[in-house]
Amino acid sequence: MKKIINNFTLNPKNDILSGLTVALALIPEAVAFSFVAGIDPLVGLYGAFMMGLITALIGGRPGMISGATGAMAVVMVHMIQQGNEVGLALPMPIENLGLQWLFITLLFVGTIQIAAGFLRLGKFVRLIPYPVMMGFVNGLAIVIFLSQLELFKEQVNGQMQWLPGGDMALMLGLVALTMGIMYGLPKVTEKIPAALVAIIIVASITIFGGMDVNTVGSFIRDGGGEGLKGSLPVFQIQIFGLLDTVTGHWGLIISTAFLLAAIGLIESLMTLNLVDDLTDTRGSGNKESVAQGVANFTNGLFGGMGGCAMIGQSIINVKSGGRGRLSGIVAAMGLLASVLFGAPLIEQIPLASLVGVMFMVVVGTFAWSSFHIINKVPRTDYFVLFVVSAVTVWQDLAIAVITGVIISALVFAWKNATMIRARKRIKDDGTKVYEIWGPLFFGAVHTFNSKFDVKNDPDKIEIDFVESKVSDHSGIEALTNLVDKYADAGKLVTLKHLSPECKTLLLRANPSLDAIIETSIDDPRYHVVTDMMDAEV
Repeated sequence: MKKIINNFTLNPKNDILSGLTVALALIPEAVAFSFVAGIDPLVGLYGAFMMGLITALIGGRPGMISGATGAMAVVMVHMIQQGNEVGLALPMPIENLGLQWLFITLLFVGTIQIAAGFLRLGKFVRLIPYPVMMGFVNGLAIVIFLSQLELFKEQVNGQMQWLPGGDMALMLGLVALTMGIMYGLPKVTEKIPAALVAIIIVASITIFGGMDVNTVGSFIRDGGGEGLKGSLPVFQIQIFGLLDTVTGHWGLIISTAFLLAAIGLIESLMTLNLVDDLTDTRGSGNKESVAQGVANFTNGLFGGMGGCAMIGQSIINVKSGGRGRLSGIVAAMGLLASVLFGAPLIEQIPLASLVGVMFMVVVGTFAWSSFHIINKVPRTDYFVLFVVSAVTVWQDLAIAVITGVIISALVFAWKNATMIRARKRIKDDGTKVYEIWGPLFFGAVHTFNSKFDVKNDPDKIEIDFVESKVSDHSGIEALTNLVDKYADAGKLVTLKHLSPECKTLLLRANPSLDAIIETSIDDPRYHVVTDMMDAEV
């Protein structure tokens, strides 16, 4: 019971205040990502509300914030556009069919993510190397920074242009004031969130000073929206009557669903790891996967945009003192309240204050230490860091992480492939002993084979794996083939210090090998990375 209460909130005041701060920062992002996806801003706001509330209640990481995200919005665009085209081409045209397809797709996204959680796939995020994590953080900080630069522009004759001199100076001044308050206030007191205070002060200055600045309301209207005012999300029963419109396009729906599910899980689990590091606690990746799935499935049923964990908002929450589930609940309910009741007030908040908050998030998120470790870590690690950062900015998080993991895995495999050694000696009875050092796996097979001289070796050979490990199926096959070569040459081989799993797999391939495998009490015990159910091994 105590653990449940602590997860819900350790400090109600901090959780409530940080949640309110996050709610204010969520609004322009949800609206902006809606425009990116080409849908009504209210759909993005509903999506952020449902994502935030559900993951806060049942997620694997108290204090982490979920909502509509740019990484997923970019993936949705093509499918929504295709759906709209199909809808207009029907004998009885349907407007905004792409939005209905999005809701259908989110049902599959949720199902995939729930399945991933129950299959305990969340644990594989631990395989992501630290350089990939650091590159992801740096790249995301740059993406957040670049996204905020768009708010320094205005629409002129249908085109986005930089603000003119006076307006730009005012915008920069308000941004600087926001950042100054957030920097200085914690040095005076940490009892109230600096971000919330900064937003309130800057908003008061612009409202009571009668300043003509871009606000949340003007941002929405410039994007084609009518405002924040809305109602509660409603059940989208009509999507089940539109399933026939997907005929011939299921490939697009399913492929988009898998891509959205993968991006959502990667970004969520990476954010979970980051928040773990910031709070010195540990969340549950599998539980978070299920929560993300339930939230996206609910979005599909009730007309939300869907989404995943948000690193920027999560950091704002944590830095503002939010640690419990209450902070995420307050953020979600605050967002809903703004849609239902506070639209006129929220629309008056100057964008400059929110930009200032996000700039401070960028400063706090970017791993500045990455500049100090250039000559202190292996060049390959720094190369991975740089590549992941660049790909995150150039493409998206999922591609960046996958690229980073692949490069890291190849580097690891190459390094280990060159580590295998064979120390040779001759026993008194003329037996030649090969003492193998290093892992025997697919990358080391060629080097392993080169260590033996089947033609010129004596009639008795002993291969000792006491300092080696046969790690996978390729290693097993290499060892089996080597033994066969010695047998064809009429020479006897003895294998020593193999693990029980290695012995089992070798005997499945060739039962006659039992006669040459020496069993000892000091044989190592480890598992071989191969399919134990494969009858062909």
